[in-house]
Amino acid sequence: MDVTRSLARYVVNATYESLPAEVIHEAKRSLLNWMGVAIGGCRHEAVGIALATVAEFSGPPKASVLGRTERLDILHAALINGMSSHVFDFDDTHLATVIHPSGPVAPGLLAIAETRPVSGKDLLLAFVLGVEVECRIGRAVYPSHYDQGWHITATAGVFGAAAAAGKLLRLTEEQMVHALGIAATQAAGLREMFGTHCKPFHPGRAAQNGLLAAHLAARGFTSSTQPIEGRRGFASVMAAERNLAEITDGLGERFEIRYNTYKPFACGIVIHPAIDGCIQLRNEYGLTADQIARIDLRVNPLVLELTGKRAPRVGLEGKFSVFHSVSVAIIDGMAGEAQYSDARVADPAVVALRERVSAAPDAGVAKDECHVTVTLRDGRVLKRHVRHAVGSLERPMSDDELDAKFRGLVAPILPADQTEEVIRLCRSLERVPDSAALVKVAVPRAAKDRT
Repeated sequence: MDVTRSLARYVVNATYESLPAEVIHEAKRSLLNWMGVAIGGCRHEAVGIALATVAEFSGPPKASVLGRTERLDILHAALINGMSSHVFDFDDTHLATVIHPSGPVAPGLLAIAETRPVSGKDLLLAFVLGVEVECRIGRAVYPSHYDQGWHITATAGVFGAAAAAGKLLRLTEEQMVHALGIAATQAAGLREMFGTHCKPFHPGRAAQNGLLAAHLAARGFTSSTQPIEGRRGFASVMAAERNLAEITDGLGERFEIRYNTYKPFACGIVIHPAIDGCIQLRNEYGLTADQIARIDLRVNPLVLELTGKRAPRVGLEGKFSVFHSVSVAIIDGMAGEAQYSDARVADPAVVALRERVSAAPDAGVAKDECHVTVTLRDGRVLKRHVRHAVGSLERPMSDDELDAKFRGLVAPILPADQTEEVIRLCRSLERVPDSAALVKVAVPRAAKDRT
């Protein structure tokens, strides 16, 4: 199977006019959600450390850091914006592969848009194609690849970043093959890093490496022409089991962005059904922590594998603790970024309830399903079965809910007029002649510029 070339040929020849209306709409939703988490995460400690480090080595300041006034060369801007968008673990999710699609793909596109004219239509097309490439490659190696410990957002994401950037750079078919090959040899990211600064580093690095791959290929840099399907290529080396047909079947007919979802809670997506169930019970019965004797969860085994941290020490670890997450769901009635601060993780009331939470794995429970049982001190037993969590494909966030999420994330960083302008531009991007306009309103303006 000449998988890489078939994929490259499709990306090079695809046109905006070939995209169904619902695919374009979903791309705009994905970009808005990504802009929100990238701007919202721009002041995180991990982003600050990385920015201070790379600023010393940055080349000409041609691209923006979203939500901040600093500018960097395009490769480092892609790195920082990719990191910023994933640091809250609040970004989009392709549930079939658990890839967070926008993080590796969007940063390079916006960086390019600041260096050359890129219409809104061209940006949307490149974005859709990048998501298509990374998710199809992800489908081909999931779950084996993920089970071996690879962080699939990074390892598959670098392909999407390269394809998207290559589309804007107008690579030929041969150059696109090499761009995918250069991406393949840079595919990296370990699940062992979850709960640390390295996790958001992964999509940032994928964005940076994919952007570099496209630029190298544009100048004639070469790679293997079978980097994905070759005997020692990505799929064979990094997955014990694989199905390469997932990459090429239905190209141009089945669009992976249709399966994208958006998080209402700022943590690992496998926890969302448990949070959803606990918030439902809390609100329905007016529950408080002191009323509760214990909380028992029956969950998909992946929940404990990914988010089984019994005693998280910092906020980032809290995002990978189902025990912490259901505790704040009961106490606060929400699981936003504020619920995953270092202080909230250490709060005595949260810790006390957390110790009364248990979770049992059950292979018969789906990934977006959960059985919640709350036993009260007065002997009452309350139960809730969440078949599909809010934010899933079956219960998607509406456009209005995504707008509200965006506003909440950027409120501490952008003034209201810029906030609304970002929403407007994202929602009407196909009519925007220069995509750089989207970046300009996503960074703080000096007070004199707003008067």
